[in-house]
Formats: sequence, C-alpha cells, structure tokens
Amino acid sequence: MSLFLVLILAALAWVAFHDWQLPNALRYRPFQGRAWRSSFPAASRKDIRDFLTVCGSACAFGACDRLHLRPDDPVLNVVRATKSSRWMPDATDIEPLARALRERYGVLLGDIWHDGLTLGGLFQRVQQARGKPAI
Repeated sequence: MSLFLVLILAALAWVAFHDWQLPNALRYRPFQGRAWRSSFPAASRKDIRDFLTVCGSACAFGACDRLHLRPDDPVLNVVRATKSSRWMPDATDIEPLARALRERYGVLLGDIWHDGLTLGGLFQRVQQARGKPAI
C-alpha cells in the first residue's frame, strides 16, 4: 500500500514539475531581447516588454520565461509548447491570448489570424493598432 502511495506521489510531482516549466525548446534559449530590438528598432523596450508580458501571461509563462520568445516564433507553436501533451491546440488554448490582446490593445486575434502568424507579426499589428511605428 505504501509503495503504491509513493508511486502516485512521484507521478504527481513529475507532472507538476513538467507542467510548470517552459518546454525544453524554449527553456534553453538565451534571452531574445536583441532579436526583438533588431526586428523592431522603432519600438521602445517598454512596448516590447509589455507585449511579451501579455503573451507570456496568457500562455502561463513565468516572468523570466517570456524573454526566451523570439519574434519569428509562430504563435501556434508557442501555444502548442504550453500544451505539450496535445499535438494541436484548440480554440480554448488560444482564447486566453485572444482575450488578453483584446483587453490590453483592442486587437481582435480572429481578424488577423492565419496559421503562419508569428509573434513578430502579431507585435506589428499591435503597434499599428496603437498608432505607433513598428518597423
């Protein structure tokens, strides 16, 4: 009986540990601030940080983890990375990001969505909606 309990606790600990961290592909990247600044030189660091905070919070990334995201990362891959147990995210996985973008920036993700949409493309649309130059 106690061996069974230990196995259950070990399995729960393993699941909790792996669900609370970024997937390996993103976790071991260096910070990507330079990539964002070179892709969007007209954007302020604060605008980039705010955007990454909104996207990172919607995808349940930690405060530091959002800095590993690159402008050329497809939005679908970022959402898929947070739901590593499933092959393809569904609308309920993308909804927190869509809601956050609508509330913070007034951008409707459904209006600009396509399968190849990258975080950089999304940031560019956010900057355009705010009346700021993105590039």
